[in-house]
Amino acid sequence: MTTAAVYGTGSWGTAFAAVLADAGTSVTMWGRRSEVVDQINGGVNADYLPDLQLPSHVRATTDPGEASQGADIVVLAVPSQTLRENLAAWVSLIPPSAAVVSLMKGVELGTTKRMSEVITEVGQIEPERVVIVSGPNLAREIAAKQPAASTVACIREDIADQVAHACAAPYFRPYTSTDVVGTEISGAVKNVIALAVGMAEGLGFGDNSKASIITRGLAETIRLGTALGGQPLTFAGLAGVGDLIATCMSPLSRNHSFGVQLGRGLSVEQVVQQTRQTAEGVKSCTSIRELARKVDVDVPIIEQVDLMIREGITPAQVVESLMSRPRRAEGR
Repeated sequence: MTTAAVYGTGSWGTAFAAVLADAGTSVTMWGRRSEVVDQINGGVNADYLPDLQLPSHVRATTDPGEASQGADIVVLAVPSQTLRENLAAWVSLIPPSAAVVSLMKGVELGTTKRMSEVITEVGQIEPERVVIVSGPNLAREIAAKQPAASTVACIREDIADQVAHACAAPYFRPYTSTDVVGTEISGAVKNVIALAVGMAEGLGFGDNSKASIITRGLAETIRLGTALGGQPLTFAGLAGVGDLIATCMSPLSRNHSFGVQLGRGLSVEQVVQQTRQTAEGVKSCTSIRELARKVDVDVPIIEQVDLMIREGITPAQVVESLMSRPRRAEGR
């Protein structure tokens, strides 16, 4: 039986642990909070997915070394901006032959590194062992065992196949890819675009407005992703347009819901206080904008979301700025 360690006991980490177990993989989760670990060992994660009954071969521990001991696959499911600090403490614990899977969707503040780059740098993991799992995978729907699919990307096809086999549950269908860059950029950028779509909804705009943002947001994703070496077809796949649609349109999406509240006039601080959490796009919009600057790519939606988050411009000003831009050919 394949064995996997899952570092992180949040919604997606827990849901993916269940996917692995339902695919026949033995799973040990690591969590920082002993009360959550105790819940998981009792068969439920009441703090994050209270309706999910965890399979019997999912267990948890507060000891990161115990979690990874003998693991064939190590899954990282912590907030993207905490990866560097966390991984520095775990680097000696990851088995030297294990595939290292990133469930994180972000770009690191300050360095503008993708998560796979942080893993290879801090974790001293060879790039060919790093795997990205990304797609339209809202945690609550996965936990409810609703059919879904995802991209499993690694530069080595055999390792992508290994991870795909380990998570191929009856309700979860993985598709392999060798495009790590395109898969990661798609997952990071869609969070920012979902904030913009949510803002439009909060302003009272309808489906025409939201579809326009999604489509032009996809154009920004493709421009940035291909400039960094991503493959164009990736952006038309599960990790690209698939994840973009789910995140932008679902009320289960934290980024979409966060944007709705911003559009209704709340400040970032007020939304955080109200929801007790910060959406990934709020944290990553600045680093993604900076990454685009480095490769001279125009990303007006991302830029305007960042200006709203960091400098306090209003949603109405965002709309005015985007709608008054010089006209251009659609394919540019």
